[in-house]
Amino acid sequence: MTVGLAQALAAVELAVGDPDRSRELAADARAIDPGCVEVAAVAERALGLAAIAQGDLTRSLVHLRRGVRRAERGGLPQRAAEARTTLAFALTEVGDTRTALRELELARSGLTGLPAAKWSIQHATVLMRLGRLDEALTAYRTAMPVVRREGHQLLEGQLRLNRAILLTKRGAWRAAEDDLVAAERLLQGAGRPHEAAVARHNRGYLAALRGDLPAALAHFDAAEMAYRAAGGYLGLLPTHRAEVLLSVGLVDEGRAAAETAVTEYAARKQVADLAEARLVLAHAALLTGDVPAARVQAEHASRAFRQQHRPAWDALARYVLLRAGWQDGACTPALLRAGRRTVADLAAAGWLAQSVDAQLLVARTALALGRPETARRDLAAVGSRRRHGPADLRARAWHGEALLRLAAGDRRGAVRALQAGLRVLDALRATLGATELRAAVSYHGTDLAKTGLAMALASRQPAGVLLWSERWRASALRARPVRPPDDAELTGLLAELRRLGAAVDDAVRAGHDPRPLLHRQATVEVAVCRAARHAVRDPREPPTGLASPAALAAALGSRVLIEYVGFQGHVTAVVVAGGRLRLHDVGSLEQVNGELECIQYAQRRLAHGGLPAPVHAAVTAAARHAAEVLDGLLLRPLSSVVGDRELVVVPTGALHALPWAALPSTSGRPITLVPSAALWLRGATSSDQPSGPTVLAAGPGLPAAAAEVAALAEHYGDALALTGAAATAPAVLAGADGARLVHLAAHGCFRADNPLFSCLELADGPLMVYDLEMLRAAPRQLVLSACDSGLSDVRPGDELMGLAAVLLALGTRSVIASVAPVPDEGTHELMLALHRGLRVGRSPAEALAAARQDVTAGDPSTSAALAAASFVCFGG
Repeated sequence: MTVGLAQALAAVELAVGDPDRSRELAADARAIDPGCVEVAAVAERALGLAAIAQGDLTRSLVHLRRGVRRAERGGLPQRAAEARTTLAFALTEVGDTRTALRELELARSGLTGLPAAKWSIQHATVLMRLGRLDEALTAYRTAMPVVRREGHQLLEGQLRLNRAILLTKRGAWRAAEDDLVAAERLLQGAGRPHEAAVARHNRGYLAALRGDLPAALAHFDAAEMAYRAAGGYLGLLPTHRAEVLLSVGLVDEGRAAAETAVTEYAARKQVADLAEARLVLAHAALLTGDVPAARVQAEHASRAFRQQHRPAWDALARYVLLRAGWQDGACTPALLRAGRRTVADLAAAGWLAQSVDAQLLVARTALALGRPETARRDLAAVGSRRRHGPADLRARAWHGEALLRLAAGDRRGAVRALQAGLRVLDALRATLGATELRAAVSYHGTDLAKTGLAMALASRQPAGVLLWSERWRASALRARPVRPPDDAELTGLLAELRRLGAAVDDAVRAGHDPRPLLHRQATVEVAVCRAARHAVRDPREPPTGLASPAALAAALGSRVLIEYVGFQGHVTAVVVAGGRLRLHDVGSLEQVNGELECIQYAQRRLAHGGLPAPVHAAVTAAARHAAEVLDGLLLRPLSSVVGDRELVVVPTGALHALPWAALPSTSGRPITLVPSAALWLRGATSSDQPSGPTVLAAGPGLPAAAAEVAALAEHYGDALALTGAAATAPAVLAGADGARLVHLAAHGCFRADNPLFSCLELADGPLMVYDLEMLRAAPRQLVLSACDSGLSDVRPGDELMGLAAVLLALGTRSVIASVAPVPDEGTHELMLALHRGLRVGRSPAEALAAARQDVTAGDPSTSAALAAASFVCFGG
């Protein structure tokens, strides 16, 4: 073997793991032996492989075709066959599977031994892309004995890596996992870190299919680090991560990930991967309600799959188009016919979850068209899947079973089926430790809960409406969040975020460009989210839903509970008072939200101050009018039942952000807001006793904060008071762990883009929700003297994400916080009055109501009165 040929063959071996070095070696080989045809052919193959590794498929095709031509002209059939085999892979990647198969057939005759085994492996890969799984498995079985006999560690790793994909598609998950673990070890040992990263990536995909979402995300994160360390292309990782995010209900983040994948694959001209990414993006658009965008992406994907001769994938694209038609309200005979064809094609291609969902849509279309017998047959087929497969598939199957029983007039059976479907999602939620993942699971229960709620509302049963509302409401808050397995990693990332926040402020003040710091800040935030999602939990946790309306009524005593339920654009109230349950129709959700927006706008304008007197008067008058209208919708019609009693309110949707004290009917009345009646009942019947210290802390930038803490410290003699440089996030967290009472006076920030980064500004930077989730024992009572500290993002199922909501999940009995910006001066006065009430033994809601009365003093236009209207008592 000449030196030039040795260099060229080394370039082939390095092409995937180190494409830049491979290109250098290929160039050196041609320079060493410029007249050798074999060196030229092998070097061209190496350059083609390197181009594939770098995502440049157009360049790879040029080099590989040139390699084939040079080998054939030089009478080198084995080198030509090797180049054709690699060319077939590149053609598969660009979607030209028909030509890929033709090249493989041309290559076959020139190969024996180990090269023939390599050919079988590549042939199997193309067959998999075409959905010909049995033929592909046969090809792998043919190759494995040869590869193992030759002791080729690299090739065995590659074979196992590819075969695992096939086994995954066939549902042989344990065998697939075994192949992937072995492949990762073999490829790492063979010096192929990029391909070892692919094996770890595929372990994540397999975990996602099994429903182990924390493991899937952990594998994906490890794979991304490995890909980047190897300097290689991320492959389908962005698409697969988007699929997992969508599967757990994180639809906005999933859509953003899918859009990124589409942009990247389009730029690289990787049309096969691009078609799959478009399909995921279409699904994401549907989940966000963007039917036109979903239809466009699905049609693009469908055309591409047909051009690439991938009928199995085309069936998936038509499934998304079917969902788009249903979501758009097009219940027509044409949709029914298209749906039947799609169901058959999905089942034939092995897409079981999608075929079940498509059949459910077909059945619902048949019901809408007045064809109950047709619908019953389809629903019966759907119901057969309710005990096997991923959680979202089983939940949908139970929904189909419920519809079947309803169509047969079996209402009780339908209720049992709906409850069974929700229990499937409860079991999934119970395995997830991260707050946002647990909250997102409720998305999959939407149809189940809405069907149950519709049945209860139609029958005008207050107890049924309350139970169905509670069954779906704030389920993620029923068990405290779990810390991820590597606390040190997350703690370090949060500390870095605080440092970056301070550095950004310093850069802005100094007139420097903060963009590099902001970019790093965004990168660290992504790392925090990913680390938190690795958390898993013991699946045993408290049952979801309200066990008994009677137990709730008994615990309320003289209080009145009002639970607001939003359904199909209308708001209904369930009132629990004096042991009785009543229903009250509130009105249009649109009207309620419109008046609420008016109040919120006015509060923000007034809190910032500086308004001319006429403008101030006009804004105040508009806010009062909106409050009167809302009071007339939400509370005043219930006055004969409520009387002057203390209120426990369970809001829905945007009403979680309503400053309830602004409504006339709440004047002087204790009122507590809770995410759900079940959470309130758990707190009300808890036997834990107050313990731990009192902690008072003041953040920077608020002139009145230090004075507020100093004044309170005089009355709480044993309190830990943290001000100035001592009021750091670690110090506050250490003091708050298990505290009886914590008072934090600081600037607050609600992050609508990611509520778990909502924060309070302390001496060393932001104290975030993620920090609070690290507490071993939550403080019993918490007062947040800060703007917007009580706001939460409201997700499907009235799942709440924000400071106050997470603290309640951690076990805090009550949180007093604001749902609007508040003036510093007025807040100071209100806080001192609040603590006077707490020190004499009043409950948090009673103390806040009394403090409002004290500071308002008959004049609702003062800054103290404005602050008083913005603060709310959450929890017990």
